[in-house]
Amino acid sequence: MTVQRRPLIVSAMLLMAAPGTVFAQTPAKIWRIGYLSNASGPDEATEALRAQMTGLGYQEGRNLLIEYCWGAGREARLAELAAELVRIKVDVIVVRGQQAAAAAKRATSTVPIVMAVVGDPVGTGLVANLAHPGGNITGVGVMATDLAGKRVQLLRELLPKTSRFAVLVLKGGPGTPPLVEQLQAAALQTGITLAVQYVNEGEALAGAFAAWRLERAQALMVQSTPFSNDHRKRIVELALQHKLPMMSDNRGFVDVGGLMSYGTNIVELQRRVASYVDKILKGAKPGDLPVEQPTTFELVINLKAARALGLTIPQSLLLRADEVIR
Repeated sequence: MTVQRRPLIVSAMLLMAAPGTVFAQTPAKIWRIGYLSNASGPDEATEALRAQMTGLGYQEGRNLLIEYCWGAGREARLAELAAELVRIKVDVIVVRGQQAAAAAKRATSTVPIVMAVVGDPVGTGLVANLAHPGGNITGVGVMATDLAGKRVQLLRELLPKTSRFAVLVLKGGPGTPPLVEQLQAAALQTGITLAVQYVNEGEALAGAFAAWRLERAQALMVQSTPFSNDHRKRIVELALQHKLPMMSDNRGFVDVGGLMSYGTNIVELQRRVASYVDKILKGAKPGDLPVEQPTTFELVINLKAARALGLTIPQSLLLRADEVIR
């Protein structure tokens, strides 16, 4: 009996003597995050999300894998990409933009979805309400529609004699109709006529500006979407070429030569998105996490663009600006 048991006893002693060896062989959990956007590729906001995830203890290649899915302006492609993320069983889907959010919602009612830079999540039917979103969706919204009137006022303050604004919006975008409605209401109050162009292809941008020239538009307002962000350098170039002072809700346009922006800091919001992902990976239910709305907004003015357009920015605007690019 003793002889027969000895190998078992020795094996047990070896296991007890080196428990770390056994546990060290157990691989760490690798969380898989899906990132769905109708943009063509990453930008500074995407990098901010990655950096914040690293700050929270997630390292790509060790305990984190991010699957990036880019619709590249093809809305129909988003449905396929969302379905693929569900098929490979990602732990969380981060969606940027309303089109991506809608595609993810159609694809799954169980995989947690975190919104990143999505305007009017209640109005577009993504969540039931902000305080208790319910379901599998939460995240960060932006007040792009709610602030439309403020942008009209700021642009009119800069150009008090203007009577016609060009408006560039995304054709077929779920957030486009409410935004146009808000802009039209604000324009009516200030005696401005809007010339709206609905565009979802880069090749159509030149035609939109040609149409505005014929309509004698005097300034330009741009809806920030994955499409317009992808083409922001081209949009800014055309605006300067046609002498149209430009207002957007995303400072990224100002950073590449646009005139003004008023809205939330998209890069900072992406960092907030990381905290939602972290909470969900640690067990929180998305439906119990209130949707966060921005509470601070920034006015950014580019004096280089102003000089190129032959404009003098009123001191009243400069004093209220959070940043002036010289």
